[in-house]
Amino acid sequence: MNDKYASLIHTVQHNSHIADARHAGNFTLCVYLLKMREFYRWEQNIDYQKELTNDDVGDWLVQREGLWDDVEDEAFKSLVIDGVDYDPFDSEAINAILHDKKLVYSAGLGNQCRPHFFIAQLEQKIQQDDYTILISNKEYARDIASPPAMQQGNTIYIRRESLRQILWEKVDEWRWIRTDSPLGRSIGYYDFDSNIETALDDMLNAEMKMVIAHEIGEVMAGKEWGEPWQDMLASLPRSKAEIMLRAIRDHYADAVSTLPALIKLGNPASIHFYFANMTAMRKELAPTLMEAYDVWHSEGSLYQLDALIPRLLEHWQSLANNLLKLHLGQEKNIEAGIESLVNKSYF
Repeated sequence: MNDKYASLIHTVQHNSHIADARHAGNFTLCVYLLKMREFYRWEQNIDYQKELTNDDVGDWLVQREGLWDDVEDEAFKSLVIDGVDYDPFDSEAINAILHDKKLVYSAGLGNQCRPHFFIAQLEQKIQQDDYTILISNKEYARDIASPPAMQQGNTIYIRRESLRQILWEKVDEWRWIRTDSPLGRSIGYYDFDSNIETALDDMLNAEMKMVIAHEIGEVMAGKEWGEPWQDMLASLPRSKAEIMLRAIRDHYADAVSTLPALIKLGNPASIHFYFANMTAMRKELAPTLMEAYDVWHSEGSLYQLDALIPRLLEHWQSLANNLLKLHLGQEKNIEAGIESLVNKSYF
């Protein structure tokens, strides 16, 4: 990376360290250790052919946790670009400057208001209707959580390098158990035994299409439900009701965008992978969808899955409308009200 931007990258990484210091403890121990191992791999630029040992990571981990202790109480630093200070959360203004330099930056809030920062090489900028898709490649600074896709307003960030890491984490975990599962079936379409890096690139290129489709669906859900839905989510503590609402929005986004894309492409590896990543809550809310996957897996026909899409779309839209009415009219015990309504509305 050009030395001209070394200071900018250093500041983004410093802000990422602060975010990690405050929120890394939210992971379970197993997930935390996995994330730290792969963050070490990214930071040291080690490819996935090399297996990492505890000795490789141990000393670095102790030093990193010491660094976090030092910065945890610091304020996030402003970003200085061409002599001008920018608020670190003003992604729009910062990207207006950086895109001409083939860079992309993002600062946003994820689950439980966890800040996420990254700066990366801008690979592609796609304008579609009234939203923009920014696809990044090589990342120069990032936090350990590193979500592969994010939406801020009408801007969608798709991070190839972070998605590649997430895919590797899933593949690596599966290779320890090698069970017959949707994930294993998807992985079976790629030659990971011969060349991990090539297989991972092939998997990445396939799943990029699905990630983009889902994020487009998220934008469409935002247009449909607007601020009232976000207000309802924000009013809830971390709870089963909140998880239900997030699952419903994901289902709607997929019904309006991801599932039609899956059917159109007809890539069996991606279909298996889609259902492999269905959360427990999403499976619980849509048993009929899981049954359609089982039919496709056993018979090879996408007809039942394809026929479900209009019904899914209508169902999630109707449920969302009823939840919004409930939220507007019920000030007390809203969590119990949401759970009760959703429990009566499985598809």
